[in-house]
Amino acid sequence: MTNNNLASIAQRLQQPTPPFFKKLRTIGLLMAATGGAVMAAQVELPAVVTQIASYLTVAGGIITSVSQMTVNTPELNTKN
Repeated sequence: MTNNNLASIAQRLQQPTPPFFKKLRTIGLLMAATGGAVMAAQVELPAVVTQIASYLTVAGGIITSVSQMTVNTPELNTKN
């Protein structure tokens, strides 16, 4: 990655996130936290429950990261 790309990513992270993606980010965080809590449980759980929890954790992390990178660009929302 060049320095220009790194600068644009940093600028992108500082821009406001649209309301829909804020809600989606929160849902992703809840999914990741739920999956992590189930995987960290000290009780013996069926293998299918552990597998679903791992999928929840990965999906929640992906949803959260994609939602965080989405920005609101007013110049793209205007009609020509």
